Amino acid sequence: MPLEPGTTLGPYSVTATIGESGMGEVYQARDTTLDRDVALNVLLNWQARLRR
Repeated sequence: MPLEPGTTLGPYSVTATIGESGMGEVYQARDTTLDRDVALNVLLNWQARLRR
């Protein structure tokens, strides 16, 4: 379940997809609290829980 740009996860706003890792997907995001760019690694197991 890929995250689209603009999706918000807590204080993070997804801006782009960076790639895939062995355990999930990696996204570029903006930490709106600290006002800086971060990388988010979203684990596959976590994504499966969202679909329930």
